[in-house]
Amino acid sequence: MVPALPGSPVQRMYRLVDPQGQPHPVLDEAYDSMEAAWEAACGWWEEQRGGPVGIGLEVSTGCGDWRTLRHPGC
Repeated sequence: MVPALPGSPVQRMYRLVDPQGQPHPVLDEAYDSMEAAWEAACGWWEEQRGGPVGIGLEVSTGCGDWRTLRHPGC
């Protein structure tokens, strides 16, 4: 991800992470919205017939880092 230039609008991207906070091994892609990312996570998790959701959600920052919005297991 390339950092945005000062003053330019930032296109936020979202990604899903595993319980260790690493990019999710199956759902590792950039999503355009938080809703799209979480919909993908919920659909995958239902197919796994799992217990508590062990998937976290991160958002891109203007400087190219990722910030946690939802910790895995919450």
